[in-house]
Amino acid sequence: MRMTSEARTTTTGWLRLIPLMLFLCAPAPDLSAQGSAGSAGKLEPRALVDFPTAGMIPRGSIALDVDFYREGGVDLACAVGILDRLSAGLSYGGSGLIGAGSPVMNAAPGFTIKLRLLEESVYVPALALGFDSQGHDGYIRRLSRYAIKSPGLYAVFSKNYAVLGFFSLHGGTNYSLERSDGNRNINLFGGIEKTLGPFLSFMVEYNLGANDTGTDALGGGKGYLNMAFRCSVGGGLTLGINLKDLADNGGNVTVANRTVHIEYIRPL
Repeated sequence: MRMTSEARTTTTGWLRLIPLMLFLCAPAPDLSAQGSAGSAGKLEPRALVDFPTAGMIPRGSIALDVDFYREGGVDLACAVGILDRLSAGLSYGGSGLIGAGSPVMNAAPGFTIKLRLLEESVYVPALALGFDSQGHDGYIRRLSRYAIKSPGLYAVFSKNYAVLGFFSLHGGTNYSLERSDGNRNINLFGGIEKTLGPFLSFMVEYNLGANDTGTDALGGGKGYLNMAFRCSVGGGLTLGINLKDLADNGGNVTVANRTVHIEYIRPL
Protein backbone atom coordinates (compact mmCIF):
# COMPACT_ATOMS: atom_id res chain seq x y z
CA MET A 1 0.00 0.00 0.00
CA ARG A 2 1.35 3.40 -0.93
CA MET A 3 1.47 6.14 1.65
CA THR A 4 -0.43 9.34 0.96
CA SER A 5 1.53 12.58 0.80
CA GLU A 6 -0.01 13.62 4.15
CA ALA A 7 1.07 10.35 5.76
CA ARG A 8 4.58 10.69 4.34
CA THR A 9 4.78 14.23 5.71
CA THR A 10 3.63 13.08 9.15
CA THR A 11 6.09 10.16 9.19
CA THR A 12 8.94 12.42 8.07
CA GLY A 13 8.04 14.87 10.82
CA TRP A 14 8.27 12.18 13.49
CA LEU A 15 11.56 10.89 12.06
CA ARG A 16 13.01 14.35 12.37
CA LEU A 17 12.29 14.23 16.09
CA ILE A 18 14.47 11.16 16.63
CA PRO A 19 17.82 13.05 16.71
CA LEU A 20 16.32 15.51 19.19
CA MET A 21 15.09 12.68 21.43
CA LEU A 22 18.48 10.99 21.32
CA PHE A 23 20.19 14.27 22.15
CA LEU A 24 17.91 14.92 25.14
CA CYS A 25 18.47 11.43 26.54
CA ALA A 26 22.22 11.31 25.96
CA PRO A 27 24.07 11.32 29.31
CA ALA A 28 26.42 14.17 30.10
CA PRO A 29 27.81 13.30 33.55
CA ASP A 30 29.81 16.48 34.03
CA LEU A 31 26.95 18.87 33.28
CA SER A 32 23.56 17.19 33.79
CA ALA A 33 23.70 17.43 37.56
CA GLN A 34 23.38 21.19 37.19
CA GLY A 35 19.73 20.94 36.09
CA SER A 36 16.55 20.53 38.14
CA ALA A 37 15.53 17.08 36.83
CA GLY A 38 16.73 13.62 37.78
CA SER A 39 18.29 12.21 40.92
CA ALA A 40 21.60 13.96 40.13
CA GLY A 41 19.95 17.37 39.79
CA LYS A 42 21.38 20.04 42.07
CA LEU A 43 18.63 22.63 41.53
CA GLU A 44 15.21 22.50 43.17
CA PRO A 45 12.17 22.15 40.87
CA ARG A 46 10.27 25.42 41.32
CA ALA A 47 7.08 24.27 39.64
CA LEU A 48 5.30 21.19 38.36
CA VAL A 49 3.39 22.25 35.22
CA ASP A 50 1.12 25.24 35.90
CA PHE A 51 1.56 25.54 39.66
CA PRO A 52 4.53 26.21 41.96
CA THR A 53 6.31 23.97 44.41
CA ALA A 54 8.18 25.13 47.50
CA GLY A 55 11.44 24.94 45.53
CA MET A 56 13.61 28.06 45.38
CA ILE A 57 16.16 29.69 43.11
CA PRO A 58 19.62 29.65 44.73
CA ARG A 59 20.60 32.96 46.29
CA GLY A 60 22.41 35.19 43.82
CA SER A 61 21.19 33.21 40.80
CA ILE A 62 18.94 34.12 37.89
CA ALA A 63 16.32 31.84 36.35
CA LEU A 64 15.08 32.23 32.78
CA ASP A 65 11.99 30.27 31.74
CA VAL A 66 10.39 29.98 28.31
CA ASP A 67 7.05 28.31 27.62
CA PHE A 68 5.87 27.48 24.09
CA TYR A 69 2.16 26.72 23.80
CA ARG A 70 -0.59 26.34 21.21
CA GLU A 71 -1.41 28.95 18.57
CA GLY A 72 2.20 30.09 18.42
CA GLY A 73 2.26 31.28 22.02
CA VAL A 74 5.43 32.15 23.93
CA ASP A 75 5.81 33.31 27.53
CA LEU A 76 9.15 34.51 28.91
CA ALA A 77 9.93 34.77 32.61
CA CYS A 78 12.93 35.99 34.58
CA ALA A 79 13.35 35.58 38.32
CA VAL A 80 16.17 36.21 40.78
CA GLY A 81 17.11 34.48 44.03
CA ILE A 82 17.32 37.51 46.32
CA LEU A 83 17.90 35.50 49.50
CA ASP A 84 18.06 31.80 50.28
CA ARG A 85 14.33 31.92 51.05
CA LEU A 86 13.15 34.79 48.84
CA SER A 87 12.84 35.16 45.07
CA ALA A 88 11.00 37.54 42.73
CA GLY A 89 10.55 37.95 39.00
CA LEU A 90 8.67 39.28 35.98
CA SER A 91 7.15 37.61 32.92
CA TYR A 92 5.49 38.57 29.65
CA GLY A 93 4.40 37.02 26.38
CA GLY A 94 1.48 36.35 24.09
CA SER A 95 -0.09 34.03 21.57
CA GLY A 96 0.49 34.20 17.83
CA LEU A 97 4.13 35.22 18.24
CA ILE A 98 5.20 32.22 16.15
CA GLY A 99 3.50 31.89 12.78
CA ALA A 100 1.73 34.22 10.36
CA GLY A 101 -1.18 35.37 12.54
CA SER A 102 -1.51 38.61 14.46
CA PRO A 103 0.01 38.40 17.97
CA VAL A 104 -2.27 38.76 20.97
CA MET A 105 -0.13 39.98 23.84
CA ASN A 106 -0.85 39.44 27.51
CA ALA A 107 -2.78 42.29 29.10
CA ALA A 108 0.08 43.11 31.48
CA PRO A 109 3.44 41.71 32.61
CA GLY A 110 3.23 39.01 35.22
CA PHE A 111 4.81 39.42 38.64
CA THR A 112 5.88 36.67 41.00
CA ILE A 113 7.34 36.58 44.49
CA LYS A 114 7.96 33.56 46.72
CA LEU A 115 8.99 33.31 50.37
CA ARG A 116 9.87 29.96 51.92
CA LEU A 117 8.71 30.01 55.52
CA LEU A 118 9.84 26.52 56.53
CA GLU A 119 12.77 24.42 55.39
CA GLU A 120 12.17 20.73 54.87
CA SER A 121 13.22 18.32 57.62
CA VAL A 122 12.78 14.60 58.18
CA TYR A 123 9.20 14.98 59.39
CA VAL A 124 8.21 18.45 58.19
CA PRO A 125 7.70 19.52 54.54
CA ALA A 126 9.04 22.74 53.12
CA LEU A 127 6.40 25.48 53.10
CA ALA A 128 6.30 28.54 50.84
CA LEU A 129 3.94 31.48 50.42
CA GLY A 130 3.81 33.52 47.26
CA PHE A 131 2.02 35.48 44.60
CA ASP A 132 2.05 34.86 40.85
CA SER A 133 -0.07 36.84 38.37
CA GLN A 134 1.14 34.93 35.28
CA GLY A 135 -1.48 32.61 33.81
CA HIS A 136 -0.90 29.98 31.14
CA ASP A 137 -1.82 29.02 27.57
CA GLY A 138 -2.69 32.49 26.35
CA TYR A 139 -4.63 35.56 27.45
CA ILE A 140 -8.28 35.80 26.34
CA ARG A 141 -9.14 39.49 26.08
CA ARG A 142 -12.92 39.09 25.79
CA LEU A 143 -12.92 37.20 29.09
CA SER A 144 -10.16 39.24 30.77
CA ARG A 145 -8.37 36.09 31.88
CA TYR A 146 -5.82 33.45 30.88
CA ALA A 147 -6.93 30.08 29.53
CA ILE A 148 -5.46 28.66 32.74
CA LYS A 149 -5.92 31.22 35.48
CA SER A 150 -2.84 32.55 37.26
CA PRO A 151 -2.22 31.14 40.76
CA GLY A 152 -2.53 34.54 42.41
CA LEU A 153 -1.96 34.23 46.15
CA TYR A 154 -0.83 30.75 47.14
CA ALA A 155 0.60 28.51 49.86
CA VAL A 156 2.39 25.29 48.90
CA PHE A 157 4.26 22.48 50.66
CA SER A 158 6.84 20.06 49.25
CA LYS A 159 8.24 16.85 50.75
CA ASN A 160 10.93 14.62 49.26
CA TYR A 161 11.55 10.93 49.90
CA ALA A 162 14.49 8.74 48.85
CA VAL A 163 12.70 6.00 46.89
CA LEU A 164 14.65 4.56 43.95
CA GLY A 165 16.05 8.04 43.43
CA PHE A 166 13.63 10.66 44.70
CA PHE A 167 9.87 10.81 45.07
CA SER A 168 8.30 14.17 45.89
CA LEU A 169 4.85 15.24 47.03
CA HIS A 170 3.53 18.77 46.46
CA GLY A 171 0.24 20.35 47.42
CA GLY A 172 -1.26 23.73 48.03
CA THR A 173 -4.09 26.20 47.82
CA ASN A 174 -4.45 29.40 45.81
CA TYR A 175 -6.72 32.39 45.23
CA SER A 176 -6.54 33.83 41.72
CA LEU A 177 -7.23 37.51 41.09
CA GLU A 178 -8.76 36.65 37.69
CA ARG A 179 -12.41 36.88 38.74
CA SER A 180 -14.18 38.44 35.74
CA ASP A 181 -16.31 35.28 35.45
CA GLY A 182 -17.65 35.92 38.95
CA ASN A 183 -15.93 32.88 40.46
CA ARG A 184 -14.08 33.85 43.63
CA ASN A 185 -13.54 30.33 44.97
CA ILE A 186 -10.36 29.24 46.67
CA ASN A 187 -8.66 26.51 44.62
CA LEU A 188 -6.61 23.42 45.48
CA PHE A 189 -3.74 21.86 43.55
CA GLY A 190 -1.24 19.07 44.03
CA GLY A 191 1.13 16.72 42.33
CA ILE A 192 3.97 14.25 42.45
CA GLU A 193 7.43 14.07 40.95
CA LYS A 194 9.50 10.92 40.41
CA THR A 195 13.07 10.86 39.19
CA LEU A 196 13.80 8.35 36.41
CA GLY A 197 17.55 7.96 36.63
CA PRO A 198 20.10 10.72 37.11
CA PHE A 199 18.82 13.12 34.43
CA LEU A 200 15.06 12.57 33.95
CA SER A 201 11.96 13.33 36.02
CA PHE A 202 8.29 12.52 35.56
CA MET A 203 5.58 14.77 37.00
CA VAL A 204 1.83 14.59 37.48
CA GLU A 205 -0.19 17.65 38.51
CA TYR A 206 -3.86 18.06 39.32
CA ASN A 207 -5.54 21.45 39.44
CA LEU A 208 -8.99 21.10 41.03
CA GLY A 209 -10.22 24.08 39.01
CA ALA A 210 -12.61 25.15 41.74
CA ASN A 211 -12.16 28.75 40.56
CA ASP A 212 -12.99 27.83 36.94
CA THR A 213 -16.55 26.54 37.09
CA GLY A 214 -19.88 28.14 36.31
CA THR A 215 -21.74 29.67 33.38
CA ASP A 216 -18.94 31.93 32.19
CA ALA A 217 -16.07 29.59 33.05
CA LEU A 218 -13.85 27.61 30.68
CA GLY A 219 -13.61 24.53 32.89
CA GLY A 220 -16.13 21.70 32.89
CA GLY A 221 -15.87 20.79 36.56
CA LYS A 222 -13.45 17.85 36.19
CA GLY A 223 -10.29 19.76 37.04
CA TYR A 224 -7.10 19.94 34.98
CA LEU A 225 -4.91 16.83 34.93
CA ASN A 226 -1.38 17.43 33.58
CA MET A 227 1.72 15.30 33.05
CA ALA A 228 5.27 16.36 32.27
CA PHE A 229 8.74 15.05 31.59
CA ARG A 230 11.87 17.02 32.49
CA CYS A 231 15.45 16.38 31.34
CA SER A 232 18.59 18.00 32.76
CA VAL A 233 20.73 18.74 29.71
CA GLY A 234 23.60 20.47 31.49
CA GLY A 235 25.00 23.81 32.55
CA GLY A 236 21.82 24.81 34.37
CA LEU A 237 19.61 23.94 31.39
CA THR A 238 16.50 21.78 31.82
CA LEU A 239 14.10 20.92 28.99
CA GLY A 240 10.54 19.75 29.42
CA ILE A 241 7.50 18.46 27.58
CA ASN A 242 4.03 18.97 29.09
CA LEU A 243 0.88 16.98 28.33
CA LYS A 244 -1.91 19.15 29.67
CA ASP A 245 -5.62 18.76 30.39
CA LEU A 246 -5.65 14.98 29.88
CA ALA A 247 -9.21 14.85 31.26
CA ASP A 248 -10.35 17.43 28.66
CA ASN A 249 -11.76 19.75 31.30
CA GLY A 250 -11.63 22.61 28.82
CA GLY A 251 -13.58 20.66 26.23
CA ASN A 252 -11.21 21.36 23.32
CA VAL A 253 -8.45 18.73 23.65
CA THR A 254 -8.28 15.57 21.54
CA VAL A 255 -5.36 13.80 23.26
CA ALA A 256 -3.51 16.42 25.30
CA ASN A 257 -2.54 20.05 25.08
CA ARG A 258 1.16 19.66 24.29
CA THR A 259 3.53 22.42 25.37
CA VAL A 260 7.31 22.83 25.73
CA HIS A 261 9.18 24.30 28.69
CA ILE A 262 12.79 25.52 28.86
CA GLU A 263 14.52 26.47 32.13
CA TYR A 264 17.97 28.00 32.48
CA ILE A 265 19.50 28.88 35.86
CA ARG A 266 22.92 30.34 36.48
CA PRO A 267 24.71 32.48 39.09
CA LEU A 268 24.65 36.23 38.48
